[in-house]
Amino acid sequence: MRNKWLSVMVIASLSWIGFSFSVSCASAATPIKLNYSVFFPAPHVHSVLAVEWGKELEKRTNGQVKVDVLPGGTLTPADKCYDGVEQGISDLGMSVFAYTRGKFPLTEAMDLPLGIKSGAVATRLINDYYKKFKPKELDGVKVMFLHAHGPGLLHSKTPVNRIEDIKGMKIRCTGLTTKIVSALGGTPVAMPMGETYDALSRGVVDASMAPMESLNTWKWGDVVKYTTEDFGASYSTGMFVVMNKAKWNSLPPDIQKIIEKLNEEWIVKSGKAWDDIDKAGRETTLKQGNRVIPLSKDENERWAKKVLPLVDDYVNNMKAKGLPGDQVLKFCMERLKKLQ
Repeated sequence: MRNKWLSVMVIASLSWIGFSFSVSCASAATPIKLNYSVFFPAPHVHSVLAVEWGKELEKRTNGQVKVDVLPGGTLTPADKCYDGVEQGISDLGMSVFAYTRGKFPLTEAMDLPLGIKSGAVATRLINDYYKKFKPKELDGVKVMFLHAHGPGLLHSKTPVNRIEDIKGMKIRCTGLTTKIVSALGGTPVAMPMGETYDALSRGVVDASMAPMESLNTWKWGDVVKYTTEDFGASYSTGMFVVMNKAKWNSLPPDIQKIIEKLNEEWIVKSGKAWDDIDKAGRETTLKQGNRVIPLSKDENERWAKKVLPLVDDYVNNMKAKGLPGDQVLKFCMERLKKLQ
């Protein structure tokens, strides 16, 4: 009788262990699903890179994590993307800081006319800035990585060889670039990218500020004839890739480490992507018979002096808010000298 009882207990124990093991395996086999809201349209290089990021994460975690990328602002509009991540509407999000001006005051330094010359440099700079200053304005999320486009330049229907040529010119712009246009003597016309081609073709505006890639991806090369390489006043625009903090904290430590390694690689990939599409834009406009006008060193310095008050305004505004804008600006200028 005793042996029979022991046999029953052993069988029951083994059954329970087997059941627990099968439940554990089933649980382990259930992937972690992340949705990723991206404001760029699906064909854009950075939407493609977002998809590749997700696939690489799935590969490196052996299928433990799956990422569903939702491009074109279909989950959250571009100006609601950050809040959407913070509120848990999306697990991850990519958009532009400047779409909610005033929400990220210290980070607005990245959009100043600092004389940016490449997307790789702008992307490295904004990530170096974040790692050094860890601005509280981004504490509501887990920052994956940041990136920024190549130099914002002047694309026009008539040649601009000197700063005097801008006087009276209606120039399409957004955000801080409206102040850049005014400082240079032009008339700013606030307008989203999607409306610019038509506005240029119909003569609503005479020119537009944007990186070189717009000549190809937005087809501006069809409606402008000149691009002025005004690096003395060139700017960039900071963008973010962030994750919901609670979602991040729920991830196992080994997966967090994989993601952080992946993010470092994507900083490099993102910067290179911006430069690649700028190169394509330049090649496209030249093939169309359009001209690229380089400014002399002296002329670039004239442009730089015209926009300098915007840099000073940033420092003063940050001081009024109790933020270290002077330290951020000094850091950015010193880093640029080493990076460019």
